[in-house]
Amino acid sequence: MTVLDTRALNRATLARQYLLERADTPVRDAVAHLCGMQAQEPQEPFTGLWSRLRAFTPRHLDDALTGRLVVRTHLMRRTVHLVTADDALAWRARHDTMLRQRVLATYRRELAGIDVDEVAAAGRAVMADGEPRTMAELVRAVGDRWPTPPRRALGELLVASLIPMVQLPPRGLWRTKGGVRNLPLATWLGRDVEPLSDDGTDPTGQELVRRYLAAYGPAASADLRAWSGLAGLPAAVKAVREELVSYRDERGRELLDLPGAPRPDPDTPAPVRFLPAFDNAILGYADRGRIIDDAHLGLSVAGHRAVLVDGRVAATWTVQEAKVAVTPLRTLTPLERESVHAEAEALTTFLAT
Repeated sequence: MTVLDTRALNRATLARQYLLERADTPVRDAVAHLCGMQAQEPQEPFTGLWSRLRAFTPRHLDDALTGRLVVRTHLMRRTVHLVTADDALAWRARHDTMLRQRVLATYRRELAGIDVDEVAAAGRAVMADGEPRTMAELVRAVGDRWPTPPRRALGELLVASLIPMVQLPPRGLWRTKGGVRNLPLATWLGRDVEPLSDDGTDPTGQELVRRYLAAYGPAASADLRAWSGLAGLPAAVKAVREELVSYRDERGRELLDLPGAPRPDPDTPAPVRFLPAFDNAILGYADRGRIIDDAHLGLSVAGHRAVLVDGRVAATWTVQEAKVAVTPLRTLTPLERESVHAEAEALTTFLAT
């Protein structure tokens, strides 16, 4: 079986993530290809798309959000993601159990003994009037029936797990600050969440496997679990395995991939790219060694924004006095410093638009 070294995996990831070459792709299609973008920090997806798409402007994402082509919702790993409307409706039921389990695990003591089905029914009844609500407003509407649990625990149970919700604009629009107002996905999109198949074939899980590999492969099953937060995908992997090709990494793990997916030459030059906080390219794997050194893994989960140099995390960046400031994590060559500076200047101009 062919062994793919770290550099080969790195270039494959960059190509799949539109980080090797910017794509001429509409925002909706880019978000679909990426299987969503982590978006608990509302402004971060703008940088993520700017680094991936040619001629991207903030208005493109604003229009996709207000036009209901993409939505902000809790999905993978119980994290707020920017996903297409179609994917939100198709994938949500497949994530329901995980979302519920994660909230109940986080608030195990606070929610002990509560009947979650009764809470869900009460929350849906309140939201049936089609009025957007903050989490606090929804909790107040049902709180008389459940006065004991902390308001935060009851609110997250309702908004992040029991009721498929969308966070409405202006949340997530360019340079717009606003609190979270929630509305059921089906109300906002005018379509119901797609139910899970009841014949045991799990077509949603199988499509998740294919879509994940298209955007992140070659990857191991553990990477798929880490990205999605779903534990119950082995059957889906098994069902599509005959469609896939297999490799091994230098640790001996089996990696799966789509036969025709891009796997560039490991020596393909990689341009400098500025990544937002919690970017897919880093957090989309259990083994992140293809793109970030072990010594810097903590940066990726702490919300530090990263700079890729030769395809790997080599610096962090912030905005100081309206300019992008870079902090190297290793010594950069003069040519690397020049390339980082040029991209930082371009990003500064973009952020000023």
